[in-house]
Amino acid sequence: MIAKIYSAIPFGFDGKTVEVEGDMSRGLPAFNIVGMANKTITEAKERVRSAIINSGFTFPDKKVTINLAPADLAKDGSYLDLPIALSILALSSQIIKSDVSGKMFVGELSLDGALRPIKGIINIIEEAKRTKIDEIYVPLGNLSQAALITGIKIYGVKSLKDLFLHLKNQGKFVMSATEVDQSYRPKNRVSGPILDHIRGQELAKRAMTVAIAGHHNILISGPPGAGKTLLAKAASNLLPDLTPEEEIAITKIYSLTGLSTDEIIKTRPFREPHHTASAVSVIGGGAAAAPGEISLAHKGILFLDEIPEFPRSVLEALRQPLEDKEISISRANHKTTYPADFMLVATMNPCPCGYLGDPTHECTCTEQQIQNYQKKLSGPLFDRIDLCIDVKKVENEDLLKNPSGDNHEHNVVKNTITGAIQRQRARYGRSGMFNSALSSFEVSNLLHMDSAAKTMLSQASKKLNLSARAYFKTIKVAQTIADLDEADIIKPVHIAEALMYRRK
Repeated sequence: MIAKIYSAIPFGFDGKTVEVEGDMSRGLPAFNIVGMANKTITEAKERVRSAIINSGFTFPDKKVTINLAPADLAKDGSYLDLPIALSILALSSQIIKSDVSGKMFVGELSLDGALRPIKGIINIIEEAKRTKIDEIYVPLGNLSQAALITGIKIYGVKSLKDLFLHLKNQGKFVMSATEVDQSYRPKNRVSGPILDHIRGQELAKRAMTVAIAGHHNILISGPPGAGKTLLAKAASNLLPDLTPEEEIAITKIYSLTGLSTDEIIKTRPFREPHHTASAVSVIGGGAAAAPGEISLAHKGILFLDEIPEFPRSVLEALRQPLEDKEISISRANHKTTYPADFMLVATMNPCPCGYLGDPTHECTCTEQQIQNYQKKLSGPLFDRIDLCIDVKKVENEDLLKNPSGDNHEHNVVKNTITGAIQRQRARYGRSGMFNSALSSFEVSNLLHMDSAAKTMLSQASKKLNLSARAYFKTIKVAQTIADLDEADIIKPVHIAEALMYRRK
């Protein structure tokens, strides 16, 4: 007798269907799992055996073989515990074929038969929907995230016994995705500083406003204690609300990495890896081709504090995802592409000691040390940074001034940013599309400058020797400034401000 249960596993940023085939034959009692399963799955034998017995069912005293098809697909994790257990129950006639027909099952079993949440549940639900499965049963702890996907019947289950009783129509022992209340907003974002908490730095605040409104990359340079990090962290509280599609994309990444298996990510991520982080942890990769920090920052901010301290290999690896908004990781048997549409916010000192150009502190660096420090950021990487701003220290007496407490400046700036984003959404006909993401063709066809602005940009391009990428980035920044000013066309004043933010 052969039993077949359908399941799925995450595979890169997608999912793959797995057929759990069971066979029971005469012979010495044995329990074998085949089909390119790693150690985590082979250990499922003991979890499944204990879960079946402790749930009040009978484990067959015969030779049981479980095959995970397709056999050439590497399987990892505890996703297949539940379908393996159901396959054994079907082999021993404790459930029948009609109980599981047209259904998919996934989940990790504890020794007492309870179901634990798993990683990558959205990948699995999307795969079930793609293969036109009627119903899918998942651990109850995954149901909130699973319910983000519509168009398929999804049920959350507490235990193997509850699932059995439901399949046998013995009562209501599962929760439907339609019963999940998703109106709440979990506090994913850690409360941080706002613009009203920052004394002075008006030019830097303006540059940050432009950067966020158009999703532009920005580099803040200045001496220690000038407030660079404070500015970057205040930016996280100026980001626009997520759209439903963005919520799914971000939650999917966080579920896949195991950072969140039960909550829906409701706020834009703010990731700040340390400069000692490896290239794999930042870019993604490893044996499992896992997503890195740039993917965890998708639709949010990647903050690199003291960017010259990061290894050159890490910084150069950022060039492709900064341009393409995604990262492709290739391995011997497959290629995985993860989204990486993040806004880069970086800070740096002007020199190794930090006091080059500071009127109150003498710089102790040699000319060679300064050149070597500044050369850690290559020209091609600088070309992918839209705004560069220098900040100075704020006078000590200004630091003691108390903020008004009404968050007036922060609220005004956030409303201005929201208006600029709405103008972009109306211009491009879809949400999530910012000026920074336009191709050179789209810049030429969708953005408009008056003749004086064109003349100014042409002259500046020759004088500053702008590359083609820098030329188009200047136009895109100028368009964001125009959107903030509620202008329908790019004018010389917008070009002038955009040029002010170019690398000196």
